[in-house]
Amino acid sequence: QVQLVESGGGLVQAGGSLRLSCVVSRSIFTIKAMGWYRQDPGKQRELVASITSASTTNYADSVKGRFTISTDNAKNTVYLQMNSLKPEDTAVYYCNALLTDSAFRDYRYWGQGTQVTVSS
Repeated sequence: QVQLVESGGGLVQAGGSLRLSCVVSRSIFTIKAMGWYRQDPGKQRELVASITSASTTNYADSVKGRFTISTDNAKNTVYLQMNSLKPEDTAVYYCNALLTDSAFRDYRYWGQGTQVTVSS
């Protein structure tokens, strides 16, 4: 059973920084892409940033220039460095992984979510 385990959330003042980590464990599949999403209560889950196995990145306009997504392929880990945090960044952040097996079938997995709260 594939597991995505997130860490690094917490409470920070506006202007501060946090780094989220997500480890993909128990996987025999190949990682095609990983990403971070966030969700506020009553709102739809939105993409924050993503990165492919070719290191192509994509960011939401609201976080460009402030957040950086990166991976450590040896550790099956994806990071989200969040700088210059704003109160509107407050949300539950979810890790997402797109995996593929030897028959090129894709599987998508989610982490349990980690709370990020930015105080003004």
